[in-house]
Amino acid sequence: MTGLTRDDIRAAVTAGVMTEAQAAALVVLSEQRSGVRKHVDGLDEPFELFKGFNEIFIVVGLSILYLGFAGVTGMTILGTTQGYILGMVYAVVGLGGTVALARYFTIKRRMVAPSIALAVIFALLAAQFGFAFAAMLDMTTPGSLTTAAGLSALFLSTYYAIFRVPFTMALIALSVFATTFGFATLGGNFPADPRDIFLLSADGPFAVMTIVLGLIGLIIALGFDMSDPHRVTRRASSGFWLHVIAAPAIVNTVALTLFDQDTLFAQLVLAGFLALMALFAVVIDRRSFLVAGVGYVVALAITVVEGQAFFVILMLGAGLVLLGAQWEALRRSVMRILPRFPGKDRLPPYDLMTQESAS
Repeated sequence: MTGLTRDDIRAAVTAGVMTEAQAAALVVLSEQRSGVRKHVDGLDEPFELFKGFNEIFIVVGLSILYLGFAGVTGMTILGTTQGYILGMVYAVVGLGGTVALARYFTIKRRMVAPSIALAVIFALLAAQFGFAFAAMLDMTTPGSLTTAAGLSALFLSTYYAIFRVPFTMALIALSVFATTFGFATLGGNFPADPRDIFLLSADGPFAVMTIVLGLIGLIIALGFDMSDPHRVTRRASSGFWLHVIAAPAIVNTVALTLFDQDTLFAQLVLAGFLALMALFAVVIDRRSFLVAGVGYVVALAITVVEGQAFFVILMLGAGLVLLGAQWEALRRSVMRILPRFPGKDRLPPYDLMTQESAS
């Protein structure tokens, strides 16, 4: 962009001068008029953890500040050593302090890494408040875990509504997972093995809950994506973090269940499923589903090919590098081949040069 910068537009959104939808439209129009998009084949997947080393410096300071606060107040991840009343008071004080810091670093300074760190600290303090509250009600361990996770999800949702930190969506998703699993354990169900969380063939409801919650997260993430197809606002970044949680939940549940059967038919179905997930990742322009499935491709190579496994792994690595280098071109070809389907025009643009020449 020339003249008006993205920081200016973000500041306008923060000040309420324009909505995020208007900001996205303005950025796209400006880039089209300046000809920036004529020099790119496609859109990259936005991902930003920090803007400079000063942000890392501040994150270190925030981490030490939280640890010092926890040490002075006697707070641990499971509450406080000074009783549940003081535990809730200290947690509320910490939550208030975190909000005050977020108003400066997130809203005023618009820093990325400190905003993520503050969201994590807020989540920890919310969980500590939940554990202290559960202790006041004299709950059992499963009840305490469920209460802490549920209150964390509620507090984090409020935090996201105020500060719109995209990473908060990942924390909310994890809290929802923990709350749902916690409710399942209240009836006496516990996973006998960590793999039971993903194995549909295992006893208990955990794998079913994992894939259902993963699909719900995927739907919400796609909603974020389709509301901002050019990925210039925080909605797209929020969708990214939801994809990071949803993709492993879906892929691991199906893939691990098939891989565990150890039959040729199951391996063929697994290969087809991973290929389908790769195609889906290309269509929605999110690489998280590919990353979640790579490990199973390597495991299949070791299991099926045996002596030539490392050659297959070598080719897989080369293929991933090539895919990363030519992602936009591949996606353009795939999207051209696919017929029209609901929502196709709301996905990230794949043929910008053709669209601009036609307009």
